[in-house]
Amino acid sequence: MHSLQYGVSTVPENPQETASASGGKEIADTPAFYVPTIKSLLVRFFLTLNVLRIILRNEIGGNQMNAALYARVSTKSGRQDTDNQLRQLREFCRKQEWEIVEEYVDRATGKHSDREQFQAMFAAASRREFDLVLFWSLDRFSREGTVETLQHLQRLTSYGVAWRSFTEQYLDSTGFFRDAVIGILAAVAKQERVRLSERVVAGLERAKVQGRIGGRPRVRRERDRDAAKIREMRDEGDSYTD
Repeated sequence: MHSLQYGVSTVPENPQETASASGGKEIADTPAFYVPTIKSLLVRFFLTLNVLRIILRNEIGGNQMNAALYARVSTKSGRQDTDNQLRQLREFCRKQEWEIVEEYVDRATGKHSDREQFQAMFAAASRREFDLVLFWSLDRFSREGTVETLQHLQRLTSYGVAWRSFTEQYLDSTGFFRDAVIGILAAVAKQERVRLSERVVAGLERAKVQGRIGGRPRVRRERDRDAAKIREMRDEGDSYTD
């Protein structure tokens, strides 16, 4: 019996063969095939690219890079620190034989880009003071949303500076497939913009159904105590501020 492979399950070419082989019994609860989620497909795709990148790198050689580390915690109270992040990033650079030229550490929320060390890192990147930015995870790098985070990564790329996540191996622009990585992230960001637009439209429709009107409140001049005076001044050609 021949079969076709879909994901992790097997779909027989001839369902009757399966029925006869099982004595005519049908298993209704067994799904015909497994449909992986978009997230799982992306992870598998990026992991495959990373494996190919490692193979090609080992074949070609030449892995010398000057790296900048970026670490961030959300509070300044001292209850959180960046020691664990930096320790792992330093060890990773040592194994990769990358030279660490600078470490940037912020103790602030990642929802805004006006972080002091974050901006200093981009200023140095524009001067090509390093070849790569290594961060512990994408949410340590930025939590501004998919679109804004992608713009930050593309900005580094425009400077000729690569970037890589330590905990998310598929987020890596140092390999030969960085254009594919950027393309996938751009597609995700585009989908995020579409979802945001849909949520805004849905919210406006819900408010309309509930009788609420958005925008600035209307000015009811007839209720103003100076309404009569304002109308009189307007009729005389004067303005309210004169």
